[in-house]
Amino acid sequence: MIFPGCVAVAVALGMTRPAWFSEYFGYDLKLLIVPLIQIIMFGMGAKLSAADFARVIVVPWPVFIGVALHYTVMPLTGYTIAKVFGFPAEVAAGVILVGSVSSGTASNLIAYLSGANVALAVTVTACSTLVSPFMTPFLMKVLAGRLIEIDFMKMFLEILNMVIAPVVAGLIANRILYGNNPTWKRVGYLASFGIGTLLWGIGMGFSPMRIFGPLQSGAALGLILIGLVCLAKLFVNVLRNREFNWMDRVLPVVSMTGICVIIAIITSRSRNQLMNVGLALIAAAMVHNFVGYVLGYWLARAARLDKITARTVAIEVGMQNAGMASGLAMSVLQSAEAALAPAIFGPWMNISGALLATYWRRRPVSENVSEEAVAAAHTIQSAK
Repeated sequence: MIFPGCVAVAVALGMTRPAWFSEYFGYDLKLLIVPLIQIIMFGMGAKLSAADFARVIVVPWPVFIGVALHYTVMPLTGYTIAKVFGFPAEVAAGVILVGSVSSGTASNLIAYLSGANVALAVTVTACSTLVSPFMTPFLMKVLAGRLIEIDFMKMFLEILNMVIAPVVAGLIANRILYGNNPTWKRVGYLASFGIGTLLWGIGMGFSPMRIFGPLQSGAALGLILIGLVCLAKLFVNVLRNREFNWMDRVLPVVSMTGICVIIAIITSRSRNQLMNVGLALIAAAMVHNFVGYVLGYWLARAARLDKITARTVAIEVGMQNAGMASGLAMSVLQSAEAALAPAIFGPWMNISGALLATYWRRRPVSENVSEEAVAAAHTIQSAK
């Protein structure tokens, strides 16, 4: 329960000390939101491998069901809740936005804690993230277009920059960290590649030339992080000959810190609005999340998925990428009010996910996993 406590502190500081999260030396701290989300998404990519995408070919039906339910149940539920609760236009757009983004990375941890199919959870998260540049702007245009101006192309490009570019960089980092290529164990290669990539990323970040166009910041930060991963591996795994997985220790701390800073910044900018609709937004978050779990599970069962797979789909449907929603609200919608819903929905999803994981952990599934899933596991394992 450390994370909810940190979130509570972030909200309290944002409400009581808003000046702390405004600007320093002329730099507006809201500009930190997108880079922080990019770092979090890089961490997600660093946990993915080719096997995670191979499952789409081996067991396409559960993956399709998970992604399809995610992008139908949650956006429509968000739209309905926004109408029923009668939120102001920008707040309502934020509620719909939370329902229209990809699965949250925390869903993979919840799947593990609940005894669900972690491999499937990772694949559904990855696939829902990859299609988010198309699905999220489309859903927002259709469902929230009358509430707030939605620029489809601007949102499409921002998702590529904020989400896809860092995830791709994370995939490269994954190969560097965990690949079997002996090249990534040589001191000279790691040092030269790490320093070169780091300097390239820094130079790109400050360069007025837009080599990658709208994806410039995502590409630059991705290169910097790849360089840092190379140098960290050189120091920890090669020079000091330490084999422990330091990335698994670093990423949770970085992600938790980044999310708390984002929440504090958003809260400080919309504290008056939060005082008016805060309780209603908490109730909306609970309903939205609960409906996602329930419909995700039972619709998966209706699609003839086994109980373990249905539990996995329920988690993937019910848990959204609130960080991504926050970034889009601030960078594309230019609205702190629209970012309120992600700031509240995100922490609640982590709390409810932990409660759901505890409940399911104590009630393990007695039936065997489907023969299709077993065959897929063998196929993927042999492909590694």
